[in-house]
Amino acid sequence: METAVASFEIRDGQAMADSESTVFIVDDDPGVRSSMSFLLESVELSVHICASAQEFLEFYTPDMPGCLVLDIRLPGMSGLELQEELVNRKIEIPVIIVTGHAEVPIAVKAMKAGAIDFIEKPFSDQVLLDCIRRALLKDSEARVDRSRRDAVSHRISTLTPREAEVMHKVVSGNSNKMIAAQLGVSRKTVEAHRAGVMKKMEAQSVADLVRMVTEYQSM
Repeated sequence: METAVASFEIRDGQAMADSESTVFIVDDDPGVRSSMSFLLESVELSVHICASAQEFLEFYTPDMPGCLVLDIRLPGMSGLELQEELVNRKIEIPVIIVTGHAEVPIAVKAMKAGAIDFIEKPFSDQVLLDCIRRALLKDSEARVDRSRRDAVSHRISTLTPREAEVMHKVVSGNSNKMIAAQLGVSRKTVEAHRAGVMKKMEAQSVADLVRMVTEYQSM
């Protein structure tokens, strides 16, 4: 890598990386680990280095925000095999593949398997920083989406079966009168269930409820 270090900011409009984000480096070359670590720490990024895929798997937990800079060629479990294992474990950390010129086809395979970028050796500091910046933003945005999805999922789980039924009919555009006729209940009963739905879902309006449920279903 080049020694010149360019300025680095982790921001893009409203999206910002988590202040607790960590860049995980998995590479069996001590020199590479050291130089990458020095570079990232110089721009105030938290770094954790691992010499093998197994070491990373033993340390990492899905609640740790950040991204993974992963060398393809590793002793024991390869970079591609680690990537496959992350998929199997449903770990969604953004992966940046580091590869040599002759390994580009392998890197392309890794991209198809879910890696968000690959860096071909030798690479500049700025290329690495730019890739990491994008990866940290992606992770931050994904965590916000998952948190929002989990919150909506929890609210839905508090609904009674009848409230859930009414909610889906409201979201589908049915009026209270139409819902009452469809369910064979009084309009006042529908209004009561609807009020319960709005309260439990913490929706400020029908439009808010529709947006919430629509986003949840598309996640």
